[in-house]
Amino acid sequence: MLLTQIDAMKHKRGKAYIPRTRHKNSDGSARYTNRLFLEDSPYLLQHAHNPVNWYPWKEDAFLEARRLNRPLFVSIGYSTCHWCHVMEEESFEDEDIADYLNKHFICVKVDREERPDVDAIYMAAVQALTGSGGWPLNVFLTPSLKPFFGGTYFPARDGDRGVMNGFFSLLKKIIDAWEQKPIVLETSSDEITRHIQGMLVPEAGKTVPGKDLLEKAALFFKQVYDPIHGGMKGSPKFPSSFHVRFLIRAAKRTGNVDLENMVFHSLEKMAYGGMYDQIGGGFHRYSTDSAWLVPHFEKMLYDNALLVMAYVEAYQASQKEEFKRIAREIIDYLIREMRSPEGGFYSATDADSITPAGEKEEGFYFTWTPDELEQALGDETACLAKAYFSMDGQPDFEGRHIPHISRESMEKAKSTGPFSTHLQQGILDIKETLYTEREKRKRPLTDTKILSSWNGLMISALARAGIELNEKNYTDLAETTAGFIIDNLFDKGRLRRSYTEGTAKLNAYLDDYAFVTAAFLDLYKATSHINWLNKAKELDRVLEGYFEDMNTGGFFMTSSDHELLIAREKPWMDGALPSGNSVAILNLLRLYTLTQESSYLIRAEKALCAFSTVMEKSPGACGEMLVALDYYYGMKAGVEVSGR
Repeated sequence: MLLTQIDAMKHKRGKAYIPRTRHKNSDGSARYTNRLFLEDSPYLLQHAHNPVNWYPWKEDAFLEARRLNRPLFVSIGYSTCHWCHVMEEESFEDEDIADYLNKHFICVKVDREERPDVDAIYMAAVQALTGSGGWPLNVFLTPSLKPFFGGTYFPARDGDRGVMNGFFSLLKKIIDAWEQKPIVLETSSDEITRHIQGMLVPEAGKTVPGKDLLEKAALFFKQVYDPIHGGMKGSPKFPSSFHVRFLIRAAKRTGNVDLENMVFHSLEKMAYGGMYDQIGGGFHRYSTDSAWLVPHFEKMLYDNALLVMAYVEAYQASQKEEFKRIAREIIDYLIREMRSPEGGFYSATDADSITPAGEKEEGFYFTWTPDELEQALGDETACLAKAYFSMDGQPDFEGRHIPHISRESMEKAKSTGPFSTHLQQGILDIKETLYTEREKRKRPLTDTKILSSWNGLMISALARAGIELNEKNYTDLAETTAGFIIDNLFDKGRLRRSYTEGTAKLNAYLDDYAFVTAAFLDLYKATSHINWLNKAKELDRVLEGYFEDMNTGGFFMTSSDHELLIAREKPWMDGALPSGNSVAILNLLRLYTLTQESSYLIRAEKALCAFSTVMEKSPGACGEMLVALDYYYGMKAGVEVSGR
C-alpha cells in the first residue's frame, strides 16, 4: 500500500521533481524515499529522501511504536532553520546513523509551523530537562508520547564540534537505558509530563492587573535597554524582544520622552544594521551580535509584518520620513518576493543559499566581495557603495561583506567622488543595480506554505499602513489577501491552519483565529465595510465555543475537538510572535468598543484576571498583553485608544 502511494506521488510530481539528498542513483533519482514524500509541507519534503525511515506526526507511527515497544525519536524544525539543515546533513543523511535509528526507534518529523501545539509541548519538556531550547528540537518519547530525554542540535559523532558525546553515541546510550532501565524511564517520563502540564497552563489570578503594572513594565524595558545599539542589552538580538508597540503607547500615555526616544533609536539602529536587507528590503530573523550587524539570514513573514506595524506606528508618533521609508520597503519586498499567485503570502525564505560552485553557504546570497561590487558597478560607483554600506573595511561574515549603514559611513559617502551633490539618487541607483545583480544568484529556498495566522498579521500590516501612509493600494491588497483566506482557508465556518499546493489542512489554532480576527477588525477600521466587522464577530464566536476556558478565563491553544495530546497549552508569553491570548484579549476589547456589547468586556476582563499572576511576575515577557491592558485602562478612562 505504501509503495503504491509513493509510486503514485512520483508520477504526480513528474520528472521536474529534484530529490533533496546526497544519496542518488546514476539517473538522478533518490536512493531512499520515506513516508514524508507523501506530505506537502516544504520542511517535511526536505527530509523525504533521507535514509531515515521518517513518519509524519500521525497515529500509524504511534501504533507502530506500541506494537514494537520502541521509543519514538521526534525531530521538530522548520524549512528555513539553518541548524536543522546542518543536523540533517551530518546525521540524518548519514547511512550508519540512519540504519541505527531505523532499527531501534520509530522516527517522526514535525514541521513546527504546521504543528505549534506539538512543538510547544515538547519544547517545554526540553526546556525543563536542559534549561534551554531551540531548533532543531529533538526529543525521545515513550510509545504513549511522554518525553524522557531531549535537546536541540547534536553534532553527529564524538569529538565533532568539540563535544564529548555525539548524536550516534547518544542514541546507543538511550537504547541501553530503554532496554536495561525501562521502569526508571517510564517513571521519569510521567514526572516530566506532569511538570509540562503545569508549565503550559499558568496559575490564574483573581483581579485585573492594576494600572501600575504598565509603569512597572516600562521601567523594566528602560532597565534592559541598550543605549548604544538600541533594543535589549546583549546578544543575540531579536526585534520582538523589545516591545516597541507597548513603549510607544506608554510614551503617549505618560508623556515620557525617554521611552519614545528608546523606541526611535532602536528602530533606527535596526534599519541601519546588517539585519536589515539594505539592497532588497525586509528584515532577517535576528542578529547574532549586539549591534544588529550579523544576522541569521532567514526572513520570516511574521517578523516583517510585525515590523511594518512597528515602523508605521513610529512614523505616526514621530513623523520621521525614515520610518515611513522602511515600512514601504518592507511591504515592497513582501509583495515582490513573498506573495503567492493565488493571493496569500508565503511563510519564509532560507538562511542558506547555493554558491556558483554548488555549495550550500549561509548568507551568500545577501553578501558581497569587493570584486563583485566592482564588476557590478564599475570602480567609481563601487567606491561609493563600499563607503555608504560600510563594505570598505574588514569582511563581516565568512570573508564577505554585509551591507550596513552608520552615521560615519553616510558622512564618508558624501565626499566620495562626483556623488556629493546627488548622493540620494546615487544610492538608489546602486541598490537597484545590486538587486538586479543579486537576482542572477540562486535565491534561497522559499517555504511556500501559507499560514492563516501569519497572513492575518500581514493583512493587519497592510491595512494599518494603508491608513497611516495614505496608500489605498495597501488597503486594497489587504482586502484581497483577506478574500484569499476566506475562499481557501475556511471550511464550514471553521478556519484551517495551512494552505499548500491548493489544499487547506489542519485545524486552526488560537493564534490563527486571534490574528485573523484582528486583521478583519483592522480592515473594518481601514474601509468601514461592515462585512469585516461581522467576519470578526463570527470568528470570535468560534473561539468562545471551542477555545475559551469558561472556568478561569483566557483561551487554550487548541480547540476542544482537537487531537488529544499529553497537555493542552494556554499560551500567554510572547515569543517571536505575540501570544494568541494577548491578541484575543485586545480583540475582545476592540469589539466591545465597536459594539458596546458587554459580553465582550466581561470575557476580556476574565482573561486579564486569568493572566494577572504571570503578568505581574514577568511583564517583559508579555508585551502584547500589556498593549491590551493599556487599551483597557484607556477605554475605561474614556480617552482615545488605538487598536493594533
